[in-house]
Amino acid sequence: MAKERVFSLDAVRTDGWFERIGDGIGSFQALCDIVGEAFFAFSMITGARITALTVDRRNPDNTLVDFVIAAPSEDEGDADVQRLTLADFRHRLVGALLTDDTMPAAPERDTDVEAIQLHIGVRYLLLAPLYGYSLRKLAVESRTSKLQLLHDGVDESYELNEFRARIRAHIREELDRASAGSRSAIDLTKVAEAEIAAGKSDHSRVISLLGAWPAPLAIFLRTPEGQMLTTDARALIAKGLGLLGTACVKLGENQQGEEVMRLAVQYAQDGAAAADIFRRLGEAQLEDGRSGEAIGPLRRAANLGAPPKQIWPLLAKAFIKRKRYVAALACVREARGVGVTDGEMVEQIRDIEQNLGTALTAWRGLVIASNR
Repeated sequence: MAKERVFSLDAVRTDGWFERIGDGIGSFQALCDIVGEAFFAFSMITGARITALTVDRRNPDNTLVDFVIAAPSEDEGDADVQRLTLADFRHRLVGALLTDDTMPAAPERDTDVEAIQLHIGVRYLLLAPLYGYSLRKLAVESRTSKLQLLHDGVDESYELNEFRARIRAHIREELDRASAGSRSAIDLTKVAEAEIAAGKSDHSRVISLLGAWPAPLAIFLRTPEGQMLTTDARALIAKGLGLLGTACVKLGENQQGEEVMRLAVQYAQDGAAAADIFRRLGEAQLEDGRSGEAIGPLRRAANLGAPPKQIWPLLAKAFIKRKRYVAALACVREARGVGVTDGEMVEQIRDIEQNLGTALTAWRGLVIASNR
C-alpha cells in the first residue's frame, strides 16, 4: 500500500490576491461595479484584459466591453482588441473557466512548487479565495489526492476532483445570479414581501429580496424613462430602498445602508414616501453615533409629515447627544402633546432634568404660576 504524502500549500496559497491587485488599480472599484466583482476577477484569471467600457445606462447588460487576450509569449500590444456586450463577455469568461482541463500527475517532492500548482490547477488556486476557501495541505495516496482547507474559517476536506467540481459550481451560480439579476432586478411586487420580513426583523430576508436594486436603480434614475416615472412608482421604489437601507444598517452595514437611503431620497423627492425615508436616514445616523448629522433628516421628516410619535422622541435623543437640552425639552413636550408617554422617554427626560437642573425647576415654577 502506497504511503500517504502530505504537502504544505503555504507556498502556493493565493489568499487575498484579488484585493491586493485592487490596491494598485485606480479604476478597480468602478470596474467591479460595472462588470461585477467576480467577473472582473475571472477576467484576470483567464488573461482577458479589459481596455475600455462603453456603459449603457439604460440596459447595463448591453454595456460594451473591449478587451485583449494575449498569449503568454505574445506582446499584449500586438493582440487584437475584441468587443462583446457585458452579458456575452461574462458568458465567455465562464466558458473559459469551465473548459475541461487535465490534471497533471501528483508532485513527488514538497519543494516542487510548480508541480503542486499544476496538480491542483492554477485557476483553482486563484478561484478558491474568491469563495472563502483557504487551502492548507495536499494529501496524496496512490491514485487519490485530497485537499485540507478552511472554508469561511471552518476545517473541511475534499478529494481534489470534488473540490474542482465545487469551484465550477460556484462559477455557474455566479453567472446564474448575474443573468437572473438582469432579468428581474427590479420587481416591485417584492416590496410587500420585504415589508412583512422587516416587520419580523428578518433583515437578511429583506436584503435577499431587494439587494439587487441599488445598482440598476442608480443608473435608471438618470435615464429619460427614470425621470418620467409616475409618483406612485417612485414612492414604491423609494419605500423598497428605505426597507433595504434599514436592513443593511441593522446588519452592521451602516455606510452601505445610508447610500441606499440617499438613493431612496432621490426617488422619493417630496412625495408620500419621503418622510419615512428621511426618518430612516436620521435614525440610522443616530444609531451610528452621528447625532449632529441626524438632526437635519429628522427635521426634514417632521416637516414632510412623518408620524410625530416616531419623530419627536428621536429628535429629543439627537439633541441630548449634542448637549442641546432646551431643544430636547421642546421635543419631549411635543412628544407628550401627541400621546407619547413619559415611560417611553425615561432616558431622555432623566438626561434633560440632570443637565438643566435648577433652571428647569425655576422654569416649571414660572409655567405653573402663569397658569393660575
